[in-house]
Amino acid sequence: MELRHLLYFKTVAEELHFTKAATKLFISQPPLSRQIKELEEELEIKLFERSNKHVALTHAGKYFKNEVDEMFAKLEESKAVARKIHAGVSGELKIGYISSVYQTQLAEILKLMQKEFPYLKTSLFEVPTLTQIKELEQGTLDAGILRAPVLSEKLTVHSLFFDPFVVVVPQTVEKFNDKDDLAGFLKKSPFIFFNKDFAPQYNQKLIEICQRMGFSPDITHEANNVHSILQLVEAGLGVSILPLSLKKQYAQLKLSFIALNDIPVNTEVVLAFKEMNKNPALEWFIKHYTQLKA
Repeated sequence: MELRHLLYFKTVAEELHFTKAATKLFISQPPLSRQIKELEEELEIKLFERSNKHVALTHAGKYFKNEVDEMFAKLEESKAVARKIHAGVSGELKIGYISSVYQTQLAEILKLMQKEFPYLKTSLFEVPTLTQIKELEQGTLDAGILRAPVLSEKLTVHSLFFDPFVVVVPQTVEKFNDKDDLAGFLKKSPFIFFNKDFAPQYNQKLIEICQRMGFSPDITHEANNVHSILQLVEAGLGVSILPLSLKKQYAQLKLSFIALNDIPVNTEVVLAFKEMNKNPALEWFIKHYTQLKA
């Protein structure tokens, strides 16, 4: 028994007409009838009741058709999965990240991934947290490096690390004697920060830290990426409060990073993805990136 025997049987069973089935299969009727007869002889059952004007499935034929239909459905499913696996190995992996996360570790993983999946294209997109969540849910992104909380039942979230906040001021600013001295300086300084609509959770963290220090921040300048914020601080246009991990990423800028040891407010960096996404390249990335960050 070959797959073509089953395909021929399935087509005749659907058409219940040998001539129409033969046309659909792009063969002549005599070879089709012969193939069906060979199948019946091998199975030792009668699949069709035939007459000059009528073709019908026998009870055994109806049962066999259901089994063959399931077999072909499973075959199509397997083909689809195989294509997805192939696409994962030689297609494209889309990774979102936020501007305020240090990217050296990510670059290291992508170098290793290139060796593991030489035909895979990896694309990086700098996308804010709220937009990442939406694109991960829609499947536009395969994985996202973002900041908690990730309020989505559709996504799986792995914690990467907790990032404490630090005060960022121009390097020209003199050192402070104590936390009260620092608070007094910040209270009188214009703040440069993310737009509230762009990063609402981040904005709340800033306000909480300032309130713990006894004042509300005067947010004078807003930007949608951390690089612009730091450049404005370096230019002397104000101060900011940002995650400590940025210190390594922007070490070339003339800035001072002041620890807030007495204020236990931090931000959690996480990796988010859809559990149902069985792309082998994604599974490899999740495993190795989380191990490296740990």
